[in-house]
Amino acid sequence: MRSLVESEARLRFLDRLAKATAASADADEILRITTRMLGEYLGVSVCAYADMEADQDHFTIRGDWSAEGSPSIKGYYSLATFGARAVDDLHAGRPLVINDNSAELPAEEAATFQAIGISATICMPLVKRDRLTALMAIHHKEPHSWTLSELAILTEVTERSWAHIERVRSGQAADEAAERLKLATDAASIGIWDYDVASNRLTWDARCKALFGLPADADISYEDSFLAGLHPEDRERANEAVRKAISGTASQPFNIEYRTVGLRDHIERWVAASGDMVAAKNGRLRFVGTVRDITTQKKTERHLKIVNATGAAIAAELDLEKIVQTVTDAGVELSGAEFGAFFYNVLDNEGGSYMLYSLSGAPRRAFENYPMPRATAVFKPTFLGEGVVRSDDILQDPRYGQNSPRNGMPPGHLPVRSYLAVPVISRSGEVLGGLFFGHKETGRFAEEHETALLGIAGHAATAIDNARLFQSAEAELARRRRAEEELTLLNASLEQRVAEEVLERARTEAQLRQAQKMEAVGQLTGGIAHDFNNMLAVIIGGLGMLQRRLARGDTDVGRFVDGAVEAAHRAASLTQRLLAFSRRQPLSPQPLDPNRMVAGMSDLLSRTLGETVALETVLAAGVWQINADPAQLESGILNLCVNARDAMPGGGRLTIETSNAYVDERYAKETGLQSGQFVLIAVTDTGTGMEEAVMAQAFDPFFTTKEVGKGTGLGLSQVYGFVRQSGGLVKIYSEPHIGTTVKIYLPRHHGAVSHLAEQVQPQQPLSGQASEVIMVVEDDLRVRAISVDALRELGYTVIEAADAAHALHLVEGGQLISLLFTDVVMPGMSGRELVDRLRRIGATFPVLYTTGYTRNAIVHNGILDPHIQLLSKPFTVEELARKVRLMLDERLD
Repeated sequence: MRSLVESEARLRFLDRLAKATAASADADEILRITTRMLGEYLGVSVCAYADMEADQDHFTIRGDWSAEGSPSIKGYYSLATFGARAVDDLHAGRPLVINDNSAELPAEEAATFQAIGISATICMPLVKRDRLTALMAIHHKEPHSWTLSELAILTEVTERSWAHIERVRSGQAADEAAERLKLATDAASIGIWDYDVASNRLTWDARCKALFGLPADADISYEDSFLAGLHPEDRERANEAVRKAISGTASQPFNIEYRTVGLRDHIERWVAASGDMVAAKNGRLRFVGTVRDITTQKKTERHLKIVNATGAAIAAELDLEKIVQTVTDAGVELSGAEFGAFFYNVLDNEGGSYMLYSLSGAPRRAFENYPMPRATAVFKPTFLGEGVVRSDDILQDPRYGQNSPRNGMPPGHLPVRSYLAVPVISRSGEVLGGLFFGHKETGRFAEEHETALLGIAGHAATAIDNARLFQSAEAELARRRRAEEELTLLNASLEQRVAEEVLERARTEAQLRQAQKMEAVGQLTGGIAHDFNNMLAVIIGGLGMLQRRLARGDTDVGRFVDGAVEAAHRAASLTQRLLAFSRRQPLSPQPLDPNRMVAGMSDLLSRTLGETVALETVLAAGVWQINADPAQLESGILNLCVNARDAMPGGGRLTIETSNAYVDERYAKETGLQSGQFVLIAVTDTGTGMEEAVMAQAFDPFFTTKEVGKGTGLGLSQVYGFVRQSGGLVKIYSEPHIGTTVKIYLPRHHGAVSHLAEQVQPQQPLSGQASEVIMVVEDDLRVRAISVDALRELGYTVIEAADAAHALHLVEGGQLISLLFTDVVMPGMSGRELVDRLRRIGATFPVLYTTGYTRNAIVHNGILDPHIQLLSKPFTVEELARKVRLMLDERLD
């Protein structure tokens, strides 16, 4: 049914094409119409026509039709550049059919097609007087499996179009037109028949007679020629189709395929017949039509079916023996051979190669007494992969029988006259083996068998490659399993030694890490000890001089007191810098406008930098706000500016820039940041710059390139610790003798900007009143005494407690207080735990915490908990007075 539908569609198209070109007397116009209609009908990329030159190699594509997205291929070409297959097929009058040139042709030949956008092609030759005259072709830009229907329609269109063109070009008489028609029908194997229904008279032309195995002068009739020449299995069906067409009861036009058995030559052929009822001038009905030999197409169709079925059968097969047997059986079926063999190479476990074989159509004993084929003149091309060997009669082939000891076919060998051998070559180019087929009769194999068997050989090569890969994987898995088993069989002592060695290595690595850690701690503590000893020397020496002077009544002691106080402040600053570097200092962040902060520091920076350094601020518009401790950020910027000034002893330019920045996922992974939006504050100088080695240590505590006594080496480490504690990043970019840029990245803050830091706080009295009771809780006696004395001197009533438990007891006993001043870190109960206990019993008085270092009590992730007030140790009396007075006054408000 499908075949009938395709035939009907083909005839209708041919009818439309004929009508479209019938009125044209211009050959180029006919070809333009033909290529367009044929290209659109078949849905191809390009349809083109060409004229051959007299040298039988060069041709000119004078016109073509191309689908959207496909370029025109008009031009002048050499047929030889398209490869030997194209030359041989087309000069022999055979259509060139290529489904995928990259798979079917050598790379250099495929490249010629691909250069003009062609992957699949059918090129139909027109051969006249043994010369290649013209070409018509259809092309696809992608690989495409051409069907017999497409081949058939191109064949018919080619022949019809060129016949029409020849008529137009030549303008010869009617007898010449008839001759051209005869040539066209002969070239296309088309015969013409005419059946007079009333008289039962049947007329066939010579081609039609030949399809039934009759000579051109044979007398014919419907019963004795047509019906008698039909294959018995097709006779009833074909006769019924004819009768329905004549009677007008057929539901479809007469298009039928059937087999004939030559009445005289007994050759079986496939025929495609088309016809229709027409009325003659005398009114009598005639059934006229054409027949076409489709034997080759049917064979090709059968071959394709076998090849595809074989490929599907072995595609997923991993058993090598099943693969080679399936392929051998398919080759015998396809070629019509009496027997076939597949000699193939097998690799042993050591990588050596040996040969096995499978047989089809013959028992294994037929080969058991003979050695494996050698690389003789007949077998060598196959085993070296040089190509197909086909012989109509191997006994008459000059390549056969030239090798001792037998010099020909050995006694008892299978009778072979027709011989066909095809190499099986892997994707890597390795010759895997060869397919060999034989028949006792001569001339049984043709080119069509070669083509089909090459397809099967390709499937076989792929399947064998896959099977080998699987076997290799299996062998590797087996090898690994054996290795694992051997490992599990190792004695316990070996396992113990390995365990001990691993343990020892772990101890060594731990010792190395501890040594490295102690080295780092030593460097840090050495720096701390050096600076603190200097400060303690001033403090202890000053206090000693103070004692001596006061003991003898000398009151000129101010410079000793001032020196001790200054040294103590330096010690406190050093402690804060260490906490900043370790990211343990408590921060009080608030929303800030970076531009406003930098602009507000301009006067301070100008005074600090001096006249030899020019200060420039580049503040980008629309800079986002940040959430940071304003005091620490100002201190960090100032620190960077001071370092930059020191790097420009002869003067220079210092630039502070702000801008928005985005950190992507890649950069975030490299730096340990969270990806997203950041604000960039960059400080750039035109100073001496830094070497790579210096930059690598720039953030290390106590590392400095300044002269002794000129710096602590804590400036950059303090900035680094503060920025990292704030969720940001510090990066240094520097080039010796050019300058340095330090970039601070701080996360963007979403919310309102606070300007509290910019508000000027009114001056207020710092003294207290006796009615204001302050409880001091401090476990260190001397620190507690200093705090108590200071507060009493300020006018407050002071209650003291040596620990949290004592303080809790006093409050629970009814002691009223106005403010609690407590240390955070104390033995037993901490200051935070004390406050939590007091809140649970209803205490509402304000609390001021103090500590030299806290971790997770009132500070989390470096940020003070909400509503917490903290006075960091060490503090001055003025700082204590100001903080206490502020908290008491806020409570009154």
